[in-house]
Amino acid sequence: MTSPADLWTRLEALPRPTLRELFSATRDGGEGTDEPGDADRVAMLSGRIELGSGAEGENAILDAGGIFFDWSKTHLDRAVIASFEELAEAMDFAGMRAKLFAGEVVNPTENRAADHATLRGVGDAAKVEEAEALLDRMGLLVEAIHQGALGDIDHLIHIGIGGSALGPALGVDALSRELSYCDVHVVSNIDGVALEAAFAACDPARTLIAVASKTFTTIETMTNAASALKWLSDNGVADPYGRVVALTASPEKAVEWGVDETRILPFPESVGGRYSVWSSIGFPVAMAAGMEDFRAFLAGARAMDEHFRDTEGSANLVLRAAFADLYYTRIRGCQTRAVFAYDERLGLFPDYLQQLEMESNGKRVTAGMQPVDGPTAPVTWGGVGTDAQHAVFQLLHQGTHLIPVDFIASVAPGDALDPAHHRILLTNCFAQGAALMVGDKGEDPARHFPGDRPSATILADDFDAAALGALIAFHEHRVFASAVLMGINPFDQFGVELGKQMAKAIEKGGGSFDASTAGLLERAGLG
Repeated sequence: MTSPADLWTRLEALPRPTLRELFSATRDGGEGTDEPGDADRVAMLSGRIELGSGAEGENAILDAGGIFFDWSKTHLDRAVIASFEELAEAMDFAGMRAKLFAGEVVNPTENRAADHATLRGVGDAAKVEEAEALLDRMGLLVEAIHQGALGDIDHLIHIGIGGSALGPALGVDALSRELSYCDVHVVSNIDGVALEAAFAACDPARTLIAVASKTFTTIETMTNAASALKWLSDNGVADPYGRVVALTASPEKAVEWGVDETRILPFPESVGGRYSVWSSIGFPVAMAAGMEDFRAFLAGARAMDEHFRDTEGSANLVLRAAFADLYYTRIRGCQTRAVFAYDERLGLFPDYLQQLEMESNGKRVTAGMQPVDGPTAPVTWGGVGTDAQHAVFQLLHQGTHLIPVDFIASVAPGDALDPAHHRILLTNCFAQGAALMVGDKGEDPARHFPGDRPSATILADDFDAAALGALIAFHEHRVFASAVLMGINPFDQFGVELGKQMAKAIEKGGGSFDASTAGLLERAGLG
């Protein structure tokens, strides 16, 4: 078997036809090439996943649609794909994927499995059964609250940080715009301005507090939680702790803090924070959108799990996306990847992806503790639809950086206004991808668009709960597939620890710092 290093060298040496050349390679029957052109290329590099597949009985997704994935406007061709398929075999991608779904250790530095798929019903049978029981427990509490078991609850302040906040914020924003069972405010920042803004929007007599922390020790979360309890008490709530729901992998810590066991919703220790929205961390999503939508959210992710688990080679749409990601990062030297959601409901999706991708794959050593032999995660950034066109697309079209772009859109509109709104939105989305690819010679250098700039398009039938679940799961697995091909561990995140340790040292009045930091501390009255 060819070594991974030799396969990367082979990829470096492959010809680099332009996107125009790839699309026209066999337009008229062609000679000297086996590359498909035009519609044939689109067929080779696109695919659709039906979100109702594999879901039966009470787990079925009602009126499930699908998502179309088009990677034809990237520089993937048969030779590049063949080399990446060899690389996947050399890196034992199939074996690592099997370990992931079997619940075996795939996070060697912490000796843990990564069991987020079991929360959706895919993986080790015993862990799936445990996850279903925890989901039912959460469902009972959500329904009880909606029915008035804790009094009239109109507001929920959800306190967490990182994965304990980004996933819930995305889910609430995307799924509860038309109908909200509860007004949800997600607070993550330790800056008191954020918490005060939530207080100002809520009636303390009708407010519930959710405290989301895997360890129930996260300093930002616990500080905000203590302030929220004080706010309830200061405003006449006789039993503030009776208004708290704890979402944690450390239920004993929540009990010690003062939360009654009946309002503690645990999740497994083997579920990482940025993969935890499927667990009780998704409680605010269920509170806002309802348990039926939350179950559909899980079912959509399950359909993506099944595709990723059961589909081999480049027919696996997730693996194909990872091939393109690594081609641009490692072969073309692209340092960033941009994501633009042409749908207001996905306004927080680029933020969500930043943590998922950069905290997972922003590594400098392999899983075997050796220095990596090339770039790992690019910088993920992006924005929303036509707003971004008027802010950053100048650089994408005419700047000196080569930046792969993902466009995400929905066939169905998220509004009931004149259809012209959605038609203009979609035509802009599709036109941007076309313009990035073909470019334009222009009348003079200032009006010249070089083109040959890659993009991919993800087009859902509609961004309902199932589609959102599938979209998130697609990117979770995309991160995992890229990590396996690079030989790194995507499930630890020690890079966030050093700064936190130094902040704790400052808080305790200890530590020795450089002259700049010491001076800043002195100026702020912290020295």
